[in-house]
Amino acid sequence: MTAPTEPTEPAEPTEATGLTEPLKIAYSPCPNDTFAFDAWAHGRVPRAPALDVTFADIDITNGMAERGEFDILKVSYAVLPYVLDEWALLPCGGALGRGCGPLVLTREPGMDFTGRTVAVPSERSTAYLLFRLWAADTVPGGVGEIVVMPFHEIMPAVRDGKVDAGLVIHEARFTYQNYGLHKLADMGEHWELTTGLPIPLGAIIAKRSLGEPTLRLLAESARASVRAAWDDPEVSRPYVMAHAQEMDASVADQHIGLYVNEFTADLGEDGYAAIRGLLTRAAAEGLVPALAPEALAFP
Repeated sequence: MTAPTEPTEPAEPTEATGLTEPLKIAYSPCPNDTFAFDAWAHGRVPRAPALDVTFADIDITNGMAERGEFDILKVSYAVLPYVLDEWALLPCGGALGRGCGPLVLTREPGMDFTGRTVAVPSERSTAYLLFRLWAADTVPGGVGEIVVMPFHEIMPAVRDGKVDAGLVIHEARFTYQNYGLHKLADMGEHWELTTGLPIPLGAIIAKRSLGEPTLRLLAESARASVRAAWDDPEVSRPYVMAHAQEMDASVADQHIGLYVNEFTADLGEDGYAAIRGLLTRAAAEGLVPALAPEALAFP
């Protein structure tokens, strides 16, 4: 599901980029994205290119990346091996962290997971990669059918018995008990225990065809937008809550606190190590194509 917003005013062209039209960007309506991009989306980041924003679930933006749509996208790290010929990973603006991984939820505690039907938000999502790696280590008999559905439909589907289990992301960490569900496993906890690395979740990518000067400007703009949100969190609140899908304000604050962190401002050495670790291990399991080491390098 996508929902366009009004573009910001066209930016003055700069000598470095020559941009005169808003860049098309798609990210989720989740609080971490609206918080991080509020200042940029509303023209409060000096020199930043104007944005024409569309809200879209992660499964949709992953598909947009593979089809080469838009200029800037928030996608799953899991999709990078399929798109980095055309797209560059920005070193900021995304979602990594600790204690923030996807959960497997069930109606009954301690369910035998072998052969179960599982709802997931996307088969190209990082959540699904982490789930497959967890299942390879802990479910010898293998899982059953995988059903893809928008993440906000997963918990009701598990509650109503439409699927046996659900792989959930985002604020579901804070709300699943409201649906009478039980946490069977924490994918992030398993990842951290087995690797010692933070959990890579969502990436910001931009078209390589924009050119190196513009890509560097986009990274600067994303970083400045995050820092502006931290400097005065109340400024972003109307934008966050307008798109929070009836989420309670306290849950939105928890969501932001968990997913907008030092890795959002800069991936740093640990962030890049986590991304390489996930994609290398997933490629070894045959889950994604192998990624050339230089593919993650930022211009």
